[in-house]
Amino acid sequence: MSLQIARGREARPPLRSVRSKQDARPQLKEVSTGTVVPAPVRKVALRFPVNAETRAFYKRFYPDTSSVEWNDWRWQMRTRIRTLDELNRIFRLSADEHEAVARHKGSLPVGITPYYASLMDLEDPSEPLRRTHITTGGEYIRTPGEDNDPLGEDHDTVAPGIVHRYPDRVLFLTTGTCSTYCRYCTRARVVGNPGGEYKLSMREWEQALAYLEAHTEVRDVLLSGGDPLTLGDDKLDYLLGRLRAIKHIEFLRIGTKIPMVLPQRITKELVAILKKYHPLWMSIHATHPSELTEETTESTSRLADAGIPLGSQTVLMKGINDDIAVMKPLMQGLLKRRVRPYYLYQCDPISGSAHFRTTVEKGLEIIEGLRGHTTGYATPIFAVDAPGGGGKIQIAPDFVVGRDGDDLLLRNFEGGVYRYPDPGGTLGANKAPKLAAE
Repeated sequence: MSLQIARGREARPPLRSVRSKQDARPQLKEVSTGTVVPAPVRKVALRFPVNAETRAFYKRFYPDTSSVEWNDWRWQMRTRIRTLDELNRIFRLSADEHEAVARHKGSLPVGITPYYASLMDLEDPSEPLRRTHITTGGEYIRTPGEDNDPLGEDHDTVAPGIVHRYPDRVLFLTTGTCSTYCRYCTRARVVGNPGGEYKLSMREWEQALAYLEAHTEVRDVLLSGGDPLTLGDDKLDYLLGRLRAIKHIEFLRIGTKIPMVLPQRITKELVAILKKYHPLWMSIHATHPSELTEETTESTSRLADAGIPLGSQTVLMKGINDDIAVMKPLMQGLLKRRVRPYYLYQCDPISGSAHFRTTVEKGLEIIEGLRGHTTGYATPIFAVDAPGGGGKIQIAPDFVVGRDGDDLLLRNFEGGVYRYPDPGGTLGANKAPKLAAE
């Protein structure tokens, strides 16, 4: 029996209605007219789903854990895999992984929820999700152009947790805690700091809120971190309420990886809180099709059913998702779960990230492999977040072939060249004549 049902509350939303054995056949009851009618069948909601592979994993490695505990997001947070001993208990670590984890000091520790670990290959160190979360020797190699703060966020920090770079919107870093720590994290310098994961104090939150109240040009606030959904319900409710009370703030967003790595966090209580603060949008960090489980389907369904528009952000990474055969099912799978692919990011040049970074051309190749070959809704924007604080710069394949008089020559997804009448236009005039003639 689930925790919700034990307390007399139904979990939401049910995957299907079920009957208990004693209710398997409708019971008859007498009404005053003497007519015999079937008694209504009581529907019992199912608890949060557990996919078969995950169930086998937790029965093997957490045999004394009930399904109620497994589906408790706080249990998942407390039981994160964080030490070399715990990694060795579950994974067959390579010599490189073992040495790299043992060597690690400082921020960005290993931290993996048991649920997310259940999606990883326990034997193969090259498996994509495992590579993104278990330290390897590549993190200790520094290459030219890398930086601990590649996006210059510290330079644009104007109050505790507030990064104000764009004219009408700010980034609010609410916490330094994540449920899992991605090895390519842009904020590796601050998340999971040594001595414990830092949390902004209420005094610092008040300083941040005072800045936002004073700056009436700010209409859009993106909550990030760390991961804002690691905050308890009361704290998140308080913060969202304070932000919504600022009249010039029109739009709230939450950036999170929780629906992919800790979907059990999307409780009916959390959803009820989020629904109070519309318009509120959510950007979900998705990496690989392996993340698209029954559990993530449930988490995104709960959010979408609450009227929260969902978008995805994906970091392009070498050997993990830099293949159209991986990226297309990821984008299509997200769309099936009512998550609109939004951004595909070139991996930021964070220190020690060279083993993850592809060329920018690879990103353009991925976009070309999606555009026209699947719905436009499943085609994200490809962007480079410019080092040094330049902000997001969109990069797209060039489909302009050239000009022929008043005709603009355009290449379609199949490589065909088509004419568009464009009298007086100049776009494409700088293309080499031989290209325009092809």
